[in-house]
Amino acid sequence: MSRIGKKPIAIPDKVTVTVSPENVVTIKGPKGELSQQVNPAITVEVVDNTIVLKRPDDSKQMRAYHGLYRSLLNNMVIGVTEGYKKEMELVGVGYRATVNGNVIELALGYSHPIFFVLPPEVKATATAEKGKNPTLTLESIDKQLLGHVAAKIRSFRKPEPYKGKGIRFVGEQIRRKAGKAAAKK
Repeated sequence: MSRIGKKPIAIPDKVTVTVSPENVVTIKGPKGELSQQVNPAITVEVVDNTIVLKRPDDSKQMRAYHGLYRSLLNNMVIGVTEGYKKEMELVGVGYRATVNGNVIELALGYSHPIFFVLPPEVKATATAEKGKNPTLTLESIDKQLLGHVAAKIRSFRKPEPYKGKGIRFVGEQIRRKAGKAAAKK
């Protein structure tokens, strides 16, 4: 049994949920609107300010869908009420980020700057304090899109294991390796 799929999703105030006949769930809240196509085999019902998902049988695929769509809908409800935020820090000499509208300009030690165009749903801010690594903060109501954009930005310069230079998430632990000098005995 999917324990996650069985849990009902509480609908907060100021949030409206509509389910179309094609099984498209649309959630509107104070921060915006999100919609998700749900597999036709999974039934979605709105009962007493909660969203309840039901599956037709206990096959492995249906149990997987049950938990998946419950998590996706729960993330949408949280997104339209509170929103999501990811913070990344740029570790390295001369590494910096500047935000101009929906374009991020990254200086990451290459011979050229990298320009990354953000989707309209994602907002970014860059801060640089003296004595600290520059940070890039991404905010959105869509958790999937935010994670995708953050992973793409991180892929421009992943943290390397010797000095730890690169783009990392705030709080991320990097596995460090000893250099050449430690190998000789």
